Amino acid sequence: MAKLTLYTNRYCPWAHRVHIALAELGLDFEEVTIDLTKPREPWYLEINPRGLVPALKYNDEIIIESGIITQFLADAYPSALLPAPTTPEVAFKRARISLFVDTFASKVGCILTGILIQAKTTEEKEAKANAAIAAVEKDIVPLLADAAPFFGGSKELTLAEVNTASFVLRIYTMGKEEYGFFPPGLIARLRKIEVWQRWVDAVLAKESVTRIFVEEANVKRWREKIAAVKATEEKK
Repeated sequence: MAKLTLYTNRYCPWAHRVHIALAELGLDFEEVTIDLTKPREPWYLEINPRGLVPALKYNDEIIIESGIITQFLADAYPSALLPAPTTPEVAFKRARISLFVDTFASKVGCILTGILIQAKTTEEKEAKANAAIAAVEKDIVPLLADAAPFFGGSKELTLAEVNTASFVLRIYTMGKEEYGFFPPGLIARLRKIEVWQRWVDAVLAKESVTRIFVEEANVKRWREKIAAVKATEEKK
């Protein structure tokens, strides 16, 4: 059995992807936490010169970038996450999963940084929220048409969920109105999109998705991150 070491930070949604994949596959691994609030130590830069998380050590090999790591795990350990490309029809299913993940990341997942970090005014936040709602309705819902409850009619999580669930979880958590991060009513509007919400409910019900997520700690970390960004901009 291969020895797996995951270099991670549980606050990072990208690293969270790999935690979900490992949980779904039932794999044992060593977890090494990287402090993202400090400059990376030389030993970690030897592992990943980019200084980012996650990184996965598979025996003596290093794999970086979350989407590449989850793809590797899904291919190395066959499961419901991703079918092996044995026929053109199966290759098409894999392509649909890739399309969904790419569409989600570019149209919806960016709502976290778009609203929390990039938007400077209430108007800008509302515009980004409206764009996200429109993207879910126009681009995501058609791709979820056959979800039952998971992508492509699967009864179990697929790589589509592995690579998007950490962002869905944070959107619905940070979107709680008591936290004041997002424009009022954003989550309520998302919940009205039935196809989307059925899929979200199924995803967030999975223990593998929520296992490492601590709401209070994540909210605190986002407040600190936003404050740090604001302080940096004020110094310019």
